[in-house]
Amino acid sequence: MSECTHDCSSCSSDCAERQQPKSFAEPLNPKSSVKKVIGIVSGKGGVGKSLVTGMLASLTAEKGFKTAVMDADITGPSIPKMFGTDGRAEGSPDGIIPAETSSGIKIMSVNLLLENPTDPVIWRGPVIAGVVKQFWSEVVWGDIDYMFVDMPPGTGDVPLTVFQSIPLDGIIIVASPQELVAMIVDKAVSMANMMNIPIIGAVENMSYAVCPDCGRKIYIYGESHIDEVCGKHNIRLLGQIPVDPALAAACDRGEIEKAAGMSCLGEAVDAVIGASENG
Repeated sequence: MSECTHDCSSCSSDCAERQQPKSFAEPLNPKSSVKKVIGIVSGKGGVGKSLVTGMLASLTAEKGFKTAVMDADITGPSIPKMFGTDGRAEGSPDGIIPAETSSGIKIMSVNLLLENPTDPVIWRGPVIAGVVKQFWSEVVWGDIDYMFVDMPPGTGDVPLTVFQSIPLDGIIIVASPQELVAMIVDKAVSMANMMNIPIIGAVENMSYAVCPDCGRKIYIYGESHIDEVCGKHNIRLLGQIPVDPALAAACDRGEIEKAAGMSCLGEAVDAVIGASENG
């Protein structure tokens, strides 16, 4: 019998490893109970995943659900700033205690572990992936109804780690109006399908601006193509977020929970809750 090369594609042996593929799932912290986990993803960076994550978490908490946000974008963490949490996470015998926002949303981000929030995270992929796993297995989340995971951009090592290590119940894809939106959504949809993760729907950010004088919609980046793209993949468009200076200012002040103008994602929140109830 030849030595095992761990390449099952070139081997005809019916061994135990082939029969029982290795699971990469990480165990949840024993002091935690998370009912539903929703990933916020995109095929590229800069389209507003963190904004959508913050809005969905705020709206879900507003409905009375126990809500949490895991900031898995390790090299570009923006969730603590958006929610105005500027302290540091604390340790306990049971694990890491997450920060908590003014409305009770629990948050874990690498910025809550750094001595200075502006310090760059210059780590290689395996280290970053390990931190994401720790956020799931070593943070004492407590009793959570909905956890939103602000995913790192793209389809590389760290997003793959999240897909394999954390039991996602569904994802929401974030896109923008530019022509390359089709490519962005294609990548995210393909990865979700390959990993057998349900797609709840898509949200388009920066869809338009509203003229403060006449109220007319101005399509800064051109007419949206999101309807066509969603139709192509048979996924639901859950909302379109306008370019809103007031919303941006609220995020900069750390007051996203108090921001107006989040009703555009009301359908997205209903879809998350509906998908959970149906699941």
